[in-house]
Amino acid sequence: MLLILGGLTGLMLAPSPALATLPASVQTLAGLVAAAPFSLLMGRVGRRMGFVVGGLLTIVGALLATQAMISQSFTLLCTAHFALGAALSSFQYFRFAAGEVVEAKWQPVAISLMLTSGLIAAIGGPQLFIATKDALAPVPLAGAYATLAIIAFVGIVPLAAVRTPLPKVLVNRRGDRFASIAALRRRPIRLAVGIAAVSQGVMIFLMIPTPLAMIGCGLSEDTAGDVIRWHIVAMFAPSFFTGFLIQRFGAQTIAVTGLSMIILSALAATMGLSAVHFYGALIVLGLGWNFNFIGATTMLAAAVTESEKAAVQGVNDTMIALVSTVCAFAAGLVISGLGWIVLAMVSIAIVLVALFALALDRTVSASLET
Repeated sequence: MLLILGGLTGLMLAPSPALATLPASVQTLAGLVAAAPFSLLMGRVGRRMGFVVGGLLTIVGALLATQAMISQSFTLLCTAHFALGAALSSFQYFRFAAGEVVEAKWQPVAISLMLTSGLIAAIGGPQLFIATKDALAPVPLAGAYATLAIIAFVGIVPLAAVRTPLPKVLVNRRGDRFASIAALRRRPIRLAVGIAAVSQGVMIFLMIPTPLAMIGCGLSEDTAGDVIRWHIVAMFAPSFFTGFLIQRFGAQTIAVTGLSMIILSALAATMGLSAVHFYGALIVLGLGWNFNFIGATTMLAAAVTESEKAAVQGVNDTMIALVSTVCAFAAGLVISGLGWIVLAMVSIAIVLVALFALALDRTVSASLET
């Protein structure tokens, strides 16, 4: 729902079209700020309490956004999306929590199956948006934000039954922090962080401006919402088998395959501006992201020790949020100044540079080992 709301409400309240993606960009920026603190918090008090805090913050952000639409305040809307972005960063750790409660060989499957929950969002989110966007008429879209607060409240309830292991190692000791940062120099961790950051950043770069680009091409809001829905389906539906593919072919192979699929997605986006082109590009983009994200998460989970976990996972998600924030802000500038086709071409260039960097890193590491 936020993927749809961020661009549309921004376009509605922004003082300039160039600022239309600012709420979504601020939301991504909040993820950058909150990722590491949430990981460290969970390292001290456990996953469940961290997720509850995230749920409560979602309620606050949703209510602020509702008021922003009622008062037509762009500043308050950006503030609300900052709170929502911070809350979303806490939910990113569900994937790590899933991997921590199973044997090592089942980690990729657990992480992958955890992400199938996104299918609920993909199928139900756009439908809830359509059903609730006018619930507080005549204020447009405020009802959808109010619905987010209700969803977050309901989502907190099952956490009472969740039993995740408490942290075995506290992360407040200075020595542990420095040891964890040093771990980032290891190639498996470096690759995992790099692949995850690039794939998430390019996905954000292409996805955030999609509703604006489609409306600019004369397509309807409902069609834009449907494209986002199928994009999210493609992001999470492969999770039923991605973990098993990782068991068979290895996490790094699957992750690099995902980067190649993102290139195909951007190529499809350059071929036309019809609804079919948008559907095709965003569906392939979702598939590529799934392979990248699950592959990189599995690589990271297998490479860190218990004492490194909280800090390294926090740095990982901070780097993902940093790249995503830069891409989110850049997407608004590119789509408003240069257009959709140029944005897609820039995406191709980013992934090609990332693939070259990965190949170079592998070559240098191999030469140093010999």
